[in-house]
Amino acid sequence: MAGRLMHAVQYNSCGGEPSDFKYVEVPVPSPKKDEVLIKVEAASLSPVDWRIQQGMLRPMFPREFPQTPGTDVAGEVADVGSGVKNFKAGDKVVAMLNFANGGGLSEYIVAKANLTVPRPPEVSAAEGAGLPAAGLMAYQALTDSAGIKLDGSGKPANILITGAADGAGCYAVQLAKLGNTHVTATCVAQHIELVKSLGADEVVDCTSPDGAALKSPSGKKYDIVIHCGAPTPWSTFEPNLGSNAKIFDLNPTPSAIKTYALKKLTFSKKQLIPVLLSPKAENLDYLVKLMKEGKLKTVIDSKYSLSKAEDAWAKNVDEKAIGKIILEP
Repeated sequence: MAGRLMHAVQYNSCGGEPSDFKYVEVPVPSPKKDEVLIKVEAASLSPVDWRIQQGMLRPMFPREFPQTPGTDVAGEVADVGSGVKNFKAGDKVVAMLNFANGGGLSEYIVAKANLTVPRPPEVSAAEGAGLPAAGLMAYQALTDSAGIKLDGSGKPANILITGAADGAGCYAVQLAKLGNTHVTATCVAQHIELVKSLGADEVVDCTSPDGAALKSPSGKKYDIVIHCGAPTPWSTFEPNLGSNAKIFDLNPTPSAIKTYALKKLTFSKKQLIPVLLSPKAENLDYLVKLMKEGKLKTVIDSKYSLSKAEDAWAKNVDEKAIGKIILEP
């Protein structure tokens, strides 16, 4: 692949508009010893991509300019580094790239072999590309953080999932229902039927008085909250929580981190805990297998060609998408 060119989408500074994105030709990268070169068949956008582009995560991300955004891809292995033994050219895969370098919005990308997993024929590229960041975050929050057993063997739990129609929320509802759980979900009115179809036991319009107050229609107190929605004060959560309830915040703000520290210092049984993604290949592989078995699906809001990335980005910024936005070369 050395010397070949490919198309990619780039921006040259933080804080710009979607119209600042450039569709450019750049060299096809070469895989290092522990990397695979993937011919991208689909990539998805995540809210964190927008936050990085807006400079909200400086000085950590992005590391350099021009920056090609995107961390979630699916495609076909085109080449492998000298140390890679578990993949070969022609293998279909799903991969997660690191937030520092991104690179997903391109025709080819190098990914670490240890964050790349096989993609069976039953899982399309678009479905697979939606999984990494959002799916792994939902899985980590429910299992590692909240202790839900997805084989249904755990003790019963009442769970609230806010923002249930967004990328992580759609996965969280489906995964939670694999456990021994009663799921209450919030979303806007036009998405209620979708969220019900994902398995939620009860769904509340988040713009209604009861929805804004996070009240369960059945009057249940929540043991666990998977908070995928907009920033919400502790005072709104607190009246609806069981005596030992935990809130796992997938989009923690400085205010949420302050609440986390305060609850720790006062030894409160009710706690708010920020969730920071720690991606693992074995978890991504598990999610892909669930998708193969028909137990998990990617809700796709819309698809765009790579050359129209600015339109996809504008919808991602708007934050009114349901599920995932997919780009295809």
